[in-house]
Amino acid sequence: MRRTDRLFDIIQIMRNGKLHRAQDIADRLEVSVRTIYRDMDTLVASGVPIEGERGLGYMVREQITLPPLNLTPAELEALNLGMAIVAEAADPDLKSAAESLAEKVDAVLPTQVVAEADAWKFAVYPFADAARGLAHMAPIRSAIKTRQKLRISYRRIDGALTDRTIRPLHMEYWGRVWTLTAWCELRTNFRVFRIDLIETITPLQEVFADEPGKRLNDYDPNV
Repeated sequence: MRRTDRLFDIIQIMRNGKLHRAQDIADRLEVSVRTIYRDMDTLVASGVPIEGERGLGYMVREQITLPPLNLTPAELEALNLGMAIVAEAADPDLKSAAESLAEKVDAVLPTQVVAEADAWKFAVYPFADAARGLAHMAPIRSAIKTRQKLRISYRRIDGALTDRTIRPLHMEYWGRVWTLTAWCELRTNFRVFRIDLIETITPLQEVFADEPGKRLNDYDPNV
């Protein structure tokens, strides 16, 4: 498993807001506890709102503090997405400014001591990963509001391309990567998709109603 994929899996495990021991996460992902400690340092340095320490456990907190401002996760999303868009611009001055701004934000975010290579800047997911999914935001948001089914072509982590019909339920943002929680009709179960790995998206005429077992409130990330 690539490190970026493991970081994504750790986020999915922790999204329930409960306290998780490093040993439990390590056992689940079949890696060492030392590896999980390093991954947690990287996620914290990347702006993911995680609290905890070695030997006690880790959990996701509700608020991200950026002195002298208190930012909500949604506000930090807007900041990061704005930098992502500008960083992909053809204008070299704007691109340089986005990189400089990222370094300044990195400097004031509350972080633990981590290796320089794991600093927030672009270490976990490059801006391009976030920018790739921007074109899909509008149709996904619209489909969630109107309960409209979507047909997506999705590039799995192993590189294989798969077509899915889904019921989009909820979007979340984790360290510059957007995810979509949905009910997948192919797997007849909940799935979490990285939006930057969606190749194409087609809104369908079919809408869906709340059904027991297929609602967002029924989703358990630890199952």
